[in-house]
Amino acid sequence: MKPRITLIFVSILCLYNCNTAINNEQCNSNTIKVTATAYNSLAYQTSSNPSITAFGDSLKPGQRYIAVSRDLLDSGLVHNTQVKIQGFDSLYTVKDKMNRRWRKRIDIYMGTDVKKAKQWGKKKVEIEFCVKTKDSIPNENVSP
Repeated sequence: MKPRITLIFVSILCLYNCNTAINNEQCNSNTIKVTATAYNSLAYQTSSNPSITAFGDSLKPGQRYIAVSRDLLDSGLVHNTQVKIQGFDSLYTVKDKMNRRWRKRIDIYMGTDVKKAKQWGKKKVEIEFCVKTKDSIPNENVSP
């Protein structure tokens, strides 16, 4: 009898978590045309600690990260936002922010491969990302 109760409990827990995940995925899709450049985790391109982002995350070659200009933060392109970049199959994650002088710009992280970053150069691309709606953000002040 105990295994049956455990199975029922696990099933209910799974259903609850599945519904929660679906509700948290509600968002508004945005598409913006930006200038895309590339950067490396090297001191002369970033700072004296090139492996730490402006958000405090650690960079390691091979990760699919981008830095965004600060005006894009106001557009909903905030820390840990997933971004689809025109010309790439994989999603990239916002993990860094750029110097205040840049506008409508992203910087694609390319590890320590300077040659690859230079080959990318500077391009106009469309990016697509999702801004969570107010309905999908849990309100901690509401009592059950």
